[in-house]
Amino acid sequence: MQEISRAVFPVAGLGTRFLPATKASPKEMLPIVDKPLIQYAVEEAVEAGITELIFVTGRNKQSIANHFDKAYELENELSYRGKDGMLEIVQNIVPDHVTCVYTRQSEALGLGHAILCAKQIVSDAPFAVILADDLIDAKPGVLRQMVEQYAHFGSSIIGVQNISRKEASSYGIVDAQPIEKAIYKLKGIVEKPKPDDAPSTLAVVGRYILTPEIFIQLEEIGPGAGGEFQLTDAIAALLDKQPVYAYAFTGKRYDCGNKLGYLEATVEYGLRHPELSVEFRDYLKSLNLP
Repeated sequence: MQEISRAVFPVAGLGTRFLPATKASPKEMLPIVDKPLIQYAVEEAVEAGITELIFVTGRNKQSIANHFDKAYELENELSYRGKDGMLEIVQNIVPDHVTCVYTRQSEALGLGHAILCAKQIVSDAPFAVILADDLIDAKPGVLRQMVEQYAHFGSSIIGVQNISRKEASSYGIVDAQPIEKAIYKLKGIVEKPKPDDAPSTLAVVGRYILTPEIFIQLEEIGPGAGGEFQLTDAIAALLDKQPVYAYAFTGKRYDCGNKLGYLEATVEYGLRHPELSVEFRDYLKSLNLP
């Protein structure tokens, strides 16, 4: 069984829900306290043993590559000023043994198309997919949890969480049979069903481990609703060829793709920050909120 050494980060989206902040800056670069969302995602991947980070970018996304690149002028300035702590932080955003690769999604044709853009780089190996705006606080990280499950099952695995039925129309929902604690075998998957039509309340979140056969399915299904390549359609087609599993991960998810989830993450991560937690907690108490 091949190890999971590559992770794909689809980061070409327009981030329209955060306009005007995302007009010239990617939503993945929005900070949670002092680190951008994309860095949290990369740290999760590295913890899981990923050594090749594949970023599927779009126009106006250069700041993501810049963030993970060397910054000679900044590093020289920090060294000159004796700010060794900050220098170490800047120099260790990506470990030396990890490689960053960038490819361009020329048109916004959906998540499935973004993953398909990474086909030539991924080649014939299983790989992970991480959506950075799904920030998940977990120890160990969710991707590491899923890599361990892949080592057991050897098939595609989708990260899921239970939601209220009224939220079903905002998610991909799986029809699945429980086989072990937190593990389900998929019978079907549907994108954003009406709540009454949803086959379950297990919603797909932004973590996947996929076998390379998914590329064949993405090419065969082509564009669907809205002219986009739907990953859920490709996963549904993959079910006819090989088993797919869902994993109800352990951890707290913050949907940083919307403003409320982003604010929740900012507050809760701020309350745990080693430099800010005490003063920030005192500030929140001073507001005398009802």
